[in-house]
Amino acid sequence: MSRAVDGSKRKEHRKKILKQAKGYWGRRHSNYKTAKDAVAKALSYAYRDRRDRKSDFRRIWIIRINAAVRPFGLSYSRFIDGMNKAGITINRKALSNLAIEDAEAFKAVVESVKAALGV
Repeated sequence: MSRAVDGSKRKEHRKKILKQAKGYWGRRHSNYKTAKDAVAKALSYAYRDRRDRKSDFRRIWIIRINAAVRPFGLSYSRFIDGMNKAGITINRKALSNLAIEDAEAFKAVVESVKAALGV
């Protein structure tokens, strides 16, 4: 069987890869051989980083909560310990949002945590 070198399927596939490589630097956007590698690597990074995004957000929420409880004389770890002892189950995303948007409600949470800790 002869090898197809100029068939429509082959052109469509190459066109698809080059379209995905649009905006890449140098030959990576115009040369199929290099674009193919660049696109494969970009897609693998995208897959990995969609999962990493979740941990990045959690890290941001923890930093925000820590910054919000410091003026009350608590650290993040003591605050979370106090929340567990007080039986308060609010996730970190909601706590971070509460600290930013509703300072009075966050203060009430901190006061109940302090009471549970006996501080």
